[in-house]
Amino acid sequence: MRTRYNKNADNDLNKYDKYINSKEQLQTILKEQQKVNIEIGMGKGEYISKMARTNPDTIYIGVEISKSVLALAAKKISRYEIQNDIKLNNLYIMALDAIKINEFFNHNQIDIIYLNFSDPWPKFKHEKRRLTNEMFLKEYIKVLKKDGHVRIKTDNLKLFQYTLVSMNNFGFKFEEIYLDLHKTNIDNVLTEYESKFCEKGPIYMLVSKFK
Repeated sequence: MRTRYNKNADNDLNKYDKYINSKEQLQTILKEQQKVNIEIGMGKGEYISKMARTNPDTIYIGVEISKSVLALAAKKISRYEIQNDIKLNNLYIMALDAIKINEFFNHNQIDIIYLNFSDPWPKFKHEKRRLTNEMFLKEYIKVLKKDGHVRIKTDNLKLFQYTLVSMNNFGFKFEEIYLDLHKTNIDNVLTEYESKFCEKGPIYMLVSKFK
């Protein structure tokens, strides 16, 4: 279900103390030697909230292209903090088109990029919108650290197959591939989408780094 358009999203986000709206603000927050992980297409923020809570010494930044979705995520993160009596001081959010990631982050600044259940854009004419298309991969490698990783989860087999081909052709090295993630024993933090729909079929996962 798509999130309804929120005409007050800008106002809601500007009131949220962990909303980043400029490169200058972002770079003031980030420090050398600190781990920085981002989730592109963070949705309502359940996954990144759990990750930030588990790893308080790592900076997490949730990225969404839709301000309406981002404003909803801000509310849900705040609710999560209240329910768990915590303050996620290491979690921030940004309204950003992933293709412009290089305009905000410096080169070699990100440790992990998470792509969780990205829109598969199944029609061929929409191929360039897929977050593992070559256009996006070019931007990812600019901001990833030398040993940085891209971690992908999806329940869409065709998108997963496309991603394997696209990343292999671009020069990524596959370190872990799972064709049915939930039948393994590895640690796995569930996204909200994953919690609802994982029983409908296998979850595919890929961990890769640029050679």
